[in-house]
Amino acid sequence: MEGERPLDDELQRLREERLRKLEERLTGTPGGVIEIADDAFQTTLQEHPALVVDIWAEWCGPCRMVAPVVEDLARDFAGRVTFGKCNVDENPKIAASFSITAIPTLLFFANGMLVDRVVGALPREAVKARVMRAFGTG
Repeated sequence: MEGERPLDDELQRLREERLRKLEERLTGTPGGVIEIADDAFQTTLQEHPALVVDIWAEWCGPCRMVAPVVEDLARDFAGRVTFGKCNVDENPKIAASFSITAIPTLLFFANGMLVDRVVGALPREAVKARVMRAFGTG
């Protein structure tokens, strides 16, 4: 039947994407994005001297636009900058402690100190420029 091929291709793409995400969660692939939770936040800050935290929520449309940018930059800066995701609905303490009133918000930490903040869905190159400025890396 005509028109089935694009649907089959889309289903295959979705299967592959889900499998990749599951594998990343299970293996913690290099350049992957780490999960950040309220109870382990201070430890995470100490373990990662250059850290970008994506504050997001499942229901947030712009957050879904930022997610692939964060994942892409995590691969680009692997070994130099750590990228993490913090679900605001599951981790309200982090959001409250940084007075986050809008999502997505990216928080940039250098040696445990907040050095920059981006609110809203910026394009990849704009976020990349902020990462390079915050951590002096290219």
